[in-house]
Amino acid sequence: MAARPLVPRQVNERLRALIQEAACSNAGLARRVNTVGAERGLDLRYDKTSVARWLRGQQPRGRAPGIIAEALSRKLGRTVTVDEVGMAHGRNLAAGVGLQFAPTVPGAIEQVCELWRSDVGRREFLSGSVVAASALVEPSRDWLITVPDAHVARTAGARVGVADVAAVRETTAALVDLDRRFGSGHVRPVVVHYLDSVVSGMLSGSYREAVGRQLFAAAARLTELAGYMAVDTGEPGLAQRYYIQALRLAQAAGDRGYGGYVLAASMSHLAAQLGNPREIAQLARAAQEGARGKVPPRAESMFLAAEARGHALMGDVRAFEEAAGG
Repeated sequence: MAARPLVPRQVNERLRALIQEAACSNAGLARRVNTVGAERGLDLRYDKTSVARWLRGQQPRGRAPGIIAEALSRKLGRTVTVDEVGMAHGRNLAAGVGLQFAPTVPGAIEQVCELWRSDVGRREFLSGSVVAASALVEPSRDWLITVPDAHVARTAGARVGVADVAAVRETTAALVDLDRRFGSGHVRPVVVHYLDSVVSGMLSGSYREAVGRQLFAAAARLTELAGYMAVDTGEPGLAQRYYIQALRLAQAAGDRGYGGYVLAASMSHLAAQLGNPREIAQLARAAQEGARGKVPPRAESMFLAAEARGHALMGDVRAFEEAAGG
């Protein structure tokens, strides 16, 4: 039997360029990657030889590509994506973008910026994506059990102030008005480009704690709007990713009320469109539990109405009456 010819790996020029830009040695990058991994509960033991293998084109397994991107993001003071690191090979790695509720704030920034970047590029795996059934309810569980983010302030990158956050809010209001007048098909590309070109830079900048919370809140609202517009333009799989990231941004903002809104209004509406009444009720219940005591009565009523809708569609009269107050 003839021997199978060896296929040489392609040198990872993207990673090499980033290491040079960061003025970081192979050993230094390995230490930074191990540190980020430890923060995420992983016992990584990379060294300079590991980095040399990556530069020769070896693809590290599991969550390592995202951790490498995060380590370089911290060193450079800006968001670096897995694609920029040259490790987004294959659909399996890339197709999961936006579907995770990141456990850390840096991870959340990485995840949402990668989603925006991929959407602007109209990556095939996004434009043709369908709703991931397993990710309909799982993010709500993560949101319920995740402890509040203790700190969101950053010290690297361009300075972001109150005026910058106000600009995002006013831009969002203007885009909402344009959507009402002309429809999502005309406006959504503008929303996504603004998120990718402006808001991503702000999230990767430097800001005090209070400004950071406000920035995450503003980013959550605009991200949710992009998801709503994706539903309107017939892309529910893309909308799901935006809703999950809006939920995570709201968590970083410390805004449990808005997180509940994303679950009970946005994500449950998506579940309704897909004909999943059980998920409608579960998402609404999660909103009630997670935002209890932190929203006005009107919002509580909306959460209960969403739950009642799910029970009604399932034909569960008793549960419907309990949720509807009957």
